[in-house]
Amino acid sequence: MALTINTNISSIVAQRNLSNATTSLNQAIERMTTGYKINHAGDNAAGYSIARNWETQLGSLDVAADNAAMGADMMSTLEDHYSLISSHLQRVRDLTEQAANGTYGTASLNAIKSEITARLDEVNRISANCEYNGRKLMTGTAASGGIETAINLQVGLYSSGDSQISLSRDLFKSANAGTLFSTYSGDGSLSSVDAIATACTGASTAATTLNKIDKVINEISSRTTTLGAAQNRIDSAIESIGVQSENITSSLSTLRDADISKESSNYIKAQILQQAAATLLSTANQTPSIALNLL
Repeated sequence: MALTINTNISSIVAQRNLSNATTSLNQAIERMTTGYKINHAGDNAAGYSIARNWETQLGSLDVAADNAAMGADMMSTLEDHYSLISSHLQRVRDLTEQAANGTYGTASLNAIKSEITARLDEVNRISANCEYNGRKLMTGTAASGGIETAINLQVGLYSSGDSQISLSRDLFKSANAGTLFSTYSGDGSLSSVDAIATACTGASTAATTLNKIDKVINEISSRTTTLGAAQNRIDSAIESIGVQSENITSSLSTLRDADISKESSNYIKAQILQQAAATLLSTANQTPSIALNLL
């Protein structure tokens, strides 16, 4: 190779290698300090895009999990209130069966009627006050606009029905005592607390009212059964969301997370190359001065 003054190829080569070593060193430092091997789109364009998409999905899955959990809480609220109503109706039945015995005088029947009235009033109070997050659940007006309809839980990533759980409108029908008895007992005249209590305690109506009470209790049991099925679906959705989130997180880690042991080795390698290149660059920069020895 010719000895020149204007062009120092050795220095240019050393500068390029020093620059490469410095870039590798900085990259290793960045990866170790962030914990990610993909920090910029330029590191891995396709991987960067995939990682962002997975991050979006994980965020949406977190929201879906919260939605499902809120749905489970709402179902628990509804179940507890149906349980209370069922216990009051069972007591009303017991009192009605007691009144049907025919061994009680007027004062005793009035006392029985008084408790039945109190129990039915409590059923009305429970149904009127059962709500979750501002939504009435036992008045038949769970949906906006006062229309009795299903409630959809968004428990997936997409807008399709596969990402939703539809809670039957039957769960949110009115549980008012008058509505229950007039609708499900087969006797439309039992539309008020007083009418029901009177029928439960008459010499001639108490026994026949037992069957009517049973029909109402069966309706509440049917709603509770539907409620249990809905709760099972929600629990399954929560578990499915957890599995999906875990799998995406694992894939994201494989794609994006830095292998610290590997990056530390790259750091040491780049550091040595940088120091070597810097030393050789200093030597290469002195090469043109050799030409002075020929003058």
